[in-house]
This record gives sequence, C-alpha cells and structure tokens, in this order.
Amino acid sequence: MPSFDIVSETDLNEVDNAVSGMMREIGTRYDFKGANCSIERKEAVLTILADDDLKLRQMHDLLSTYLTRRKIDPGVCDLGKPEKASGNSIRQEVTIKQGIAQDLAKKIVKELKGSKLKVQVAIQGDTLRVTGKKRDDLQEAIAFVKDMKIEQPLQYENFRD
Repeated sequence: MPSFDIVSETDLNEVDNAVSGMMREIGTRYDFKGANCSIERKEAVLTILADDDLKLRQMHDLLSTYLTRRKIDPGVCDLGKPEKASGNSIRQEVTIKQGIAQDLAKKIVKELKGSKLKVQVAIQGDTLRVTGKKRDDLQEAIAFVKDMKIEQPLQYENFRD
C-alpha cells in the first residue's frame, strides 16, 4: 500500500551555520559595538545572552533572518522566558523543535480521521505514518495537513508506492 511519513526535523548543521553567521554580524554591526551579546548552541538548545531587551529583540530578528537564509523555518524555535543573568544582562533559552510532539500528533490524527479521507494514520514515535489505497488519497492528505495552519514546520518524506 502507498504510504508516506510526516516528520519535523531540523538540520542542526545548518543551525550552526546560521549561528556563526549571526555572530559575525554581531561583531561587525555598529549598534552592537561594546555590547556583551552572544549566542551558542548545545545539542538542540540555543542560549542567547544580551545586554538589554532591545538587543535581545534585535538578536531574535537576526536569528530568524539567518535561519531563513539557511532555508530553515523560524517556526522551529521555541523561545523560552527571558531571565536575568550576571550584571544587567538577559539570558534566554531557545529550543529547536525536533520531532512531532505527542499532543500535536494526536491533533493531526484526529483531524485526518475527521476529514473523511480514505487514509489510515499511525503514530510512530515522533513521526506519523499515513497509508492509503491510492496515491491520490495520500496527496489529498498532504494538502489537508498543509491547510491545517500548524505553526511547526512539517516535512513529508518516504513516499512509497
């Protein structure tokens, strides 16, 4: 039977490239001269350190710009709550979403089953496997999920006939 997988994966090497480009720009921009601003990645968590709220917002804009340049949807970033760090600086944790969360997977399954499409959906860890009798049904399922307006970027891969 034809099938495909719905996944949400982010290439962390491209995130590294975006972070290094962002650090280069922070080092050369006039409005960041003398500021103690930095960003670093450990696993799937980015730590942003900024002097004040204005610089933190500017770093958010830079991050989304550089992620977009590297063909990564800025929706993969889950911004944590800003917290005070040493001195007057602000630290914020940004988590890179990997995989589909259980509650989002259940929502997608419920919507697909309620859509009267002739497909079966199975949750397999952090991916969803969609199977159907015809290739056209699977293409309709992809279009349906794209129209759901989910904020997390999804990829459709492993399409088999």
